[in-house]
Amino acid sequence: MLIKRASDIRSSEITDQKLYLNRREFIRAASGTAAAVAAGVTFGEAWLDAATPAPHGRKLEGFKKSAFSTDEKQNKWEEITTYNNYYEFGVDKDSPSMLARNFKTEPWTVTVDGECAKKGPMNLEDVLKGETLEERVYRHRCVERWSMVIPWIGFPLANFIKKCEPTSKAKYIEFQTLNDPKQMPGMRSQVLRWPYVEGLRMDEALHPLTILVVGLYGEVLPNQDGAPLRLAVPWKYGFKHIKSIVKVKFVEKQPLNTWQDQASNEYGFYANVNPTVDHPRWSQATERRIGEFLMRKTLMFNGYGDQVASLYTGMDLRRNY
Repeated sequence: MLIKRASDIRSSEITDQKLYLNRREFIRAASGTAAAVAAGVTFGEAWLDAATPAPHGRKLEGFKKSAFSTDEKQNKWEEITTYNNYYEFGVDKDSPSMLARNFKTEPWTVTVDGECAKKGPMNLEDVLKGETLEERVYRHRCVERWSMVIPWIGFPLANFIKKCEPTSKAKYIEFQTLNDPKQMPGMRSQVLRWPYVEGLRMDEALHPLTILVVGLYGEVLPNQDGAPLRLAVPWKYGFKHIKSIVKVKFVEKQPLNTWQDQASNEYGFYANVNPTVDHPRWSQATERRIGEFLMRKTLMFNGYGDQVASLYTGMDLRRNY
């Protein structure tokens, strides 16, 4: 199996839902064929497993509905958990559902560093201590022109930031994903420079729409969707929603995020959903909602403009993409 660098992948090669479902039908019919090998990992049995519905996990108790939720039709569990980007587990949309099933998420530690008073390791229980979990149904828009409506369960990132007591020098917050090639076979390739890094401006991080996610559809967050702790920033493209967070750093200067580092002509720091700014290889004016056939118009700020447009007053959003 050939793995390409992300910068070499043409828009025509991005897996749309129809092709993806056809491949799953082929996999069903191809039971017993020889296993494929990529990055030193045998995929044969995992490929066959991917043809079955994504397994459910542990229930989450005590969360409440959020007023921030959209009332749009939600995507199905199966769609959300078998069609997503998570390059640490491979570049195909179904790779995470196949290869993340044995990913170990307990125990889990988040290390806090930088311009803050409360530095050091923090276990997941301490991150969640005192939090009231909310179900927030958010639109999720990928830069590759597909979208979903996802019922995340989490809590405001602002609450976590307050626990860390950032100083006045903290203008940005930087996140880092786990760097573990033994558990994450996609990292054995050179498709990206690892570990995965993302960042937000502090006012974006403190915005009430920005959450740390620990669950999905009333259950503990599945491995393939970024367990045990990921970011959701609903007015930004999906690559901004960093998964499996192990490090948070408060910094004075704008951090260099992974995709900006990888292809700065294609991916910027802000990643705000903006239909007037095309990706160099395809238009962003329309999108296809997974589960639907027809394309729909892309909404500015992914439809959250009333809440977040004021964050960017006076900025050139074509330059700051």
